Amino acid sequence: MTDLRLKYQTIEFLNTDIHLCTLRDNQQYYDPDGKAEGLGICSASWPIFGVIWPSSMALAHFMDSYNIKAKRILEVGCGIALPSLLLNSKNADITATDYHPEVESFLKRNVKINEDQKIFFERTSWADKDDSLGLFDLIIGSDLLYEDEHITLLANFIDAHASATCEVIIVDPGRGRKTKLDKAMVKLGYICHYQDIPADIKALANFSGYILKFVKTKLRTSFG
Repeated sequence: MTDLRLKYQTIEFLNTDIHLCTLRDNQQYYDPDGKAEGLGICSASWPIFGVIWPSSMALAHFMDSYNIKAKRILEVGCGIALPSLLLNSKNADITATDYHPEVESFLKRNVKINEDQKIFFERTSWADKDDSLGLFDLIIGSDLLYEDEHITLLANFIDAHASATCEVIIVDPGRGRKTKLDKAMVKLGYICHYQDIPADIKALANFSGYILKFVKTKLRTSFG
């Protein structure tokens, strides 16, 4: 990462400070071995993983007071993984995943900076069928709905990793695809609804958007 400009900052939550190393801005690029290019990640999209986006900030603040007791949690498309780092500071059972080849190195660095326990990470795409992630009680993510073709892939990925009883929480900035994801999840048997970002989180994260919630239960076939 010698050619990258980095930034160090601290994000304050109710009872926790999370220290972060991120890219300085979204103009950075470093792919000397062509790993990202080989995965289809172009120079324009390469830095997206490495900065803190308002949707991720909003998700982290939302999770700060969420009931995570005895839940196995997965963050999908984690990027710089602020929500995962916050949950890890609370001793949550958190796993993170992303497609970008540089995410894991930043995650390890930030776990070390915060002097917390290791966060299990696996690099995988939503189309992969052979990951070792397993099943989760709570699946979270932020700003995941970039392309229409991602909707079905994301819905199926979530369902493949959802326990018999599972909650899904996705923070969306309003890219016009939340209804499409809602329909895809309903087809898979989930109960769905969404709400505006609460006013206090909107102010803290400087973000306006939606919290999408999907619930799967053992009785979900009754709703299919």
